[in-house]
Amino acid sequence: MAKLFYILFFTVIITACNNKQQELEQLVTPKSPVQTTTVRIGSIDDNLILSATTIYLKRNVITAEIPAFITKVNIHLGDRITKGQVLYELQTKERKALGKQIINSDTALTNFGNIKIYAPASGIISTFDKQQTGDYILEGTQLCTIAESNDLAFQINVPYEFSQYTKVGHHCTISLPDNTTHSATITTPLTAMNALAQTQTILAKSNDILFLPENLIVKVLIDKTSNGNTQIIAKPCVLSDEMMQEFWVMKLINDSTAVKIPITLGNKSDKEVEIISPKFNVTDRIISNGNYGLADTASVKITK
Repeated sequence: MAKLFYILFFTVIITACNNKQQELEQLVTPKSPVQTTTVRIGSIDDNLILSATTIYLKRNVITAEIPAFITKVNIHLGDRITKGQVLYELQTKERKALGKQIINSDTALTNFGNIKIYAPASGIISTFDKQQTGDYILEGTQLCTIAESNDLAFQINVPYEFSQYTKVGHHCTISLPDNTTHSATITTPLTAMNALAQTQTILAKSNDILFLPENLIVKVLIDKTSNGNTQIIAKPCVLSDEMMQEFWVMKLINDSTAVKIPITLGNKSDKEVEIISPKFNVTDRIISNGNYGLADTASVKITK
């Protein structure tokens, strides 16, 4: 009987000590209040912004077909012209020699010696060599130059690390200084690199017909958005070292314990980031508030 009494006595003592130890552990190891969130599946809009300048790849030099006098000039430097538009009107020396009286008296001579110079393509008058009426010009004299609008290109300077986004056939958006935008397609990469800036020059052509001055500086927006099937999480969930080289999140493995999970980041926005790896379940709880300064394994308390 006495033996049973001692056994019960020591059992009660041990139980009391264990309860006391648990209470002490709870006092010694406080739980950090945290809030949690989960990942979502989607994508982040991310545009690469580069600069470009306008350039005309093809120019048409307009010349006189025969020796003649300039009787009318229908253009000015910088004018936008369309294909088939009359640029110059000329008169041969033979018509001038006949005189108006003889020409007006004979209907067969109405158009004799009158020559019209038409624009072979739409574009902008980039040089204006002959503009004075009454001047006598020889055959082959240069009258003006048309920069063809169909061959307007945007010369983009691309850092080599972004070459994967500027392949031939990729689409981009041209943003002009007046805040208008136009869709364009990357057409030609040039082989030369800028030795100082270490950028490669590529050409893009607008899908619209534009009349722009040459050497105009514009912005080019290239979409880097992923395929829409990546893990997205709120930016406050992501922690990093001082050098911004390592990134991680704190994931709950139960209601009171969080562990450090290293991650690899993708695109970013002001509020969210993509997680390329590892793969999380949509039900995994990630700490969004209260995660700063936590140990690799930490005791936490979820708050609302």
